[in-house]
Amino acid sequence: MNEKFMQEAIQLARNGVKQNQGGPFGAIIIKDNQIIGRGNNRVLTNLDPTSHAEVVAIREACQTIGNFHLQGCIIYTNCEPCPMCLGAIYWARIEKIIYAANRDDAKNIGFDDEFFYQELNKPLAQRLIPAQEFMREQALAVFNEWQNKSDKTMY
Repeated sequence: MNEKFMQEAIQLARNGVKQNQGGPFGAIIIKDNQIIGRGNNRVLTNLDPTSHAEVVAIREACQTIGNFHLQGCIIYTNCEPCPMCLGAIYWARIEKIIYAANRDDAKNIGFDDEFFYQELNKPLAQRLIPAQEFMREQALAVFNEWQNKSDKTMY
């Protein structure tokens, strides 16, 4: 763990708050002891609910290295990642998460993710937002095209 890296993530959060870009969250991604991605919460400026610090940092890091996988990388974030960001971290193949504040600390200032954790554990039929299967056969035709594609890139 590197104090300098965590200080950078915390400062990104502070800067974002001062600029009214979004919530008090910042993240950086490290590869080979170098920062390759930075992000702060930009939900308000981007008008995008997915513009969380970790997602912004992942996008920048992927562009920096020219790859959609971030194996060998560490993410430093000033707060324990929410379920969406955690999913993005796993999809990016980041190898380690180092965080400062935890989800209870975030809850205490109005960023409570418990609802999402509970919803994800419910069967589809019991979730607050209804989900309904529709036109499955047409979708499966595209899946079959993908499965038979000889030059696909798996991720």
